[in-house]
Amino acid sequence: MDTLQESDGADAQASMVAALRARWAEHPDEIDPNQWDALLPDGAGGPFLRHALFKAMADSGSATGRTGWHTRFLLLEDDAGRLWAATPAYAKDHSYGEYVFDWAWADAYNRALGQQGLSYFPKLLSAVPFSPIPGPRLLARGDAPQALQKALRARLLREMAALCEAQDWSSAHVLFLPEADARLAESQGWLVRHGVQFHWENRQPEPYGSFEDFLTSLQRDKRKKIQQERRKVREAGVSFETKVGHAIGEADWDFFYRCYTQTYHEHGQRPYLSRAFWRQAAATLPEHWTLFIASKDGEPIAASLLAVDPVAKVAYGRYWGALVHVSCLHFEACYYQGLNWCIEQGLSRFEGGAQGEHKLARGLLPVSTWSAHLLRHQGLREAVADFLQREDRGMGHYMSELDERKPFKHREPEPTEGGTLGNIT
Repeated sequence: MDTLQESDGADAQASMVAALRARWAEHPDEIDPNQWDALLPDGAGGPFLRHALFKAMADSGSATGRTGWHTRFLLLEDDAGRLWAATPAYAKDHSYGEYVFDWAWADAYNRALGQQGLSYFPKLLSAVPFSPIPGPRLLARGDAPQALQKALRARLLREMAALCEAQDWSSAHVLFLPEADARLAESQGWLVRHGVQFHWENRQPEPYGSFEDFLTSLQRDKRKKIQQERRKVREAGVSFETKVGHAIGEADWDFFYRCYTQTYHEHGQRPYLSRAFWRQAAATLPEHWTLFIASKDGEPIAASLLAVDPVAKVAYGRYWGALVHVSCLHFEACYYQGLNWCIEQGLSRFEGGAQGEHKLARGLLPVSTWSAHLLRHQGLREAVADFLQREDRGMGHYMSELDERKPFKHREPEPTEGGTLGNIT
């Protein structure tokens, strides 16, 4: 049976879900790419959940067992091999590249139980490697009734828990999933963690007509600060070129990769993603990339890259780097160029990535993120549950504080400001 109707009833749906075969794939090549991509709803994170991206991560050696990411994609299939539900999952040897930090949990577990031969790692993780992009992680066929989709997601969670039990792994984690799915996991005994990111939303119902139009919506001090930062970059003689999709050539990608690796080297780290990854991602997902290249005195000096979901009209600010220091160049390359391009293209949202309270003053507002955590050791679970309760109370106060600091104008009229906005591009 290809699908079930709402009228088929809960018993029929439960029987159908129970009859599906759970399979763990150890490489994306073991998964039909068309069936995988068919599970993705519109607006499911641009390239970040596409089969081609996971394949590029594996083929390039960026997310493999050698780097501590052992592929364990969970698939629910019927007898005909049709894919009904799935989740991108990895057995992890560490917690790097996740952006939901559990190092303290691992340390407490290892100190308490290490002498018994137990270790927090490996753990099971459902996530997009190196990408704190909120979106679906428990994927289910969109043509199925809502109740059936929920049952499929619940089965995925049970299978993850069962694998941890069978392998005697410490824990399972699902990162940056929708709140509804986090609550579904909570109903199965998982712990839920609340985080925050900063996203820019285009004005509705009438989108901004220009970057200057966006600036006029901000409070006077925030507007002047942005104008000053952009002026410093212009006065330093820096200009930008924008390239989209197929227009990004091999030499452009080479330069971007120099900048990308420079950012990691400045922090004493190795870059997560290899040049081979970017070559493959550019070839297989070209419509999802927009590149800004900064030049000074005719020489490129910096680059920033947006990932784009052209269907949902969402852009994700993720990667950047500079070969020379220019005051305020980071803000220009990572925020203002991206926001200006989003406004010109009529995009609805710009996600600025993990953390960064400084984004608030630049028009990116706080939004909640969610993760779910299954901890098998009862003592660790109780300790983490107590910590998360306290953390969640603090997060509630923090979100309220951020809400009071929104950078947009209040309802009351603002005094007229002398002069003009100048040539802001």
